[in-house]
Amino acid sequence: MTVLVTGAAGFIGYHVSLALLRRGDRVVGVDNLNEYYSVALKQSRIEALRPHNGFAFHRLDFADDALLKDTLRDSGIDRIVHLGAQPGVRYSIDHPMAYAKSNLVGHLAMLELARHTPGLRHFVYASSSSVYGGNEKLPFAEADPAEHPVSLYAATKRADELMSDAYAHLYGFPQTGLRFFTVYGPSGRPDMAVWLFTEALFDGRPIRLFEDGRLLRDFTYVDDIVSGVIAVLDGPPAGDRPHRIYNIGNNRPERVTRLVELIEQAADRKAVTVSAPMQPGDVPATYADIDAIRRDHGFEPKTPLEVGVPRFVDWYRKWRGL
Repeated sequence: MTVLVTGAAGFIGYHVSLALLRRGDRVVGVDNLNEYYSVALKQSRIEALRPHNGFAFHRLDFADDALLKDTLRDSGIDRIVHLGAQPGVRYSIDHPMAYAKSNLVGHLAMLELARHTPGLRHFVYASSSSVYGGNEKLPFAEADPAEHPVSLYAATKRADELMSDAYAHLYGFPQTGLRFFTVYGPSGRPDMAVWLFTEALFDGRPIRLFEDGRLLRDFTYVDDIVSGVIAVLDGPPAGDRPHRIYNIGNNRPERVTRLVELIEQAADRKAVTVSAPMQPGDVPATYADIDAIRRDHGFEPKTPLEVGVPRFVDWYRKWRGL
């Protein structure tokens, strides 16, 4: 099996690529290595993938549809895991055009590539828990309304779902969208809370807690995410409109203050915290109802925050040479 993975230098894309290679699949990775966060970190992930047999990498912007099609013309891909995107809720407030290009034009370019790929068996793509906006009903279920996003990032991810649904109807190739819930773990993203808090602690800086840390997040360890992505990849939907959307989370919301406590324990240091107001585009809680993906694909998260956070802190120490 040959799998195209976009965002292969990204956090989840790297881990998914590694898991696919380890089970014997061929992986064609695509990433533009943009400067949203450390290019060195992204390059280190690609360098970790290169020694594996069956890995090929192309540095390109998948929103450039002509270049994308030309580069991948003879790659022999039969499945696609589209994880590349411009991430970040807060960044979208000040950089809206980056989201239009990567998440809207880019997603459409990937759909066009998919529909013109002979024998494509499945197109799996990343969505986000942010599509639920300010919904107050918990846990979030796939059937809940997702028509009132509170950030541009969320709006682009919901638009991706709608474009995919239209393409499944028009062209019939199987697609699955995955609404990720606060993914963390080794080689994570520097703009996420687990990294930011750990970095502040080791650097001797205060940790900023929005709403005094009362926010709830369904923190999901990256290994659990990878197992879910691959299970879904191996089970494409059928029917006249073969498109499914699943939540993929830990099914266990935690207060952000609990995250700080676990980082303190793993680092053997005491944090200084300061309170800050909730940021534009943020929500008070996320909580994934995972009944659908559990039923259809056997997904079951196995890594509680108490296990995952020390693994991240250990990786971070090594990354920083601490």
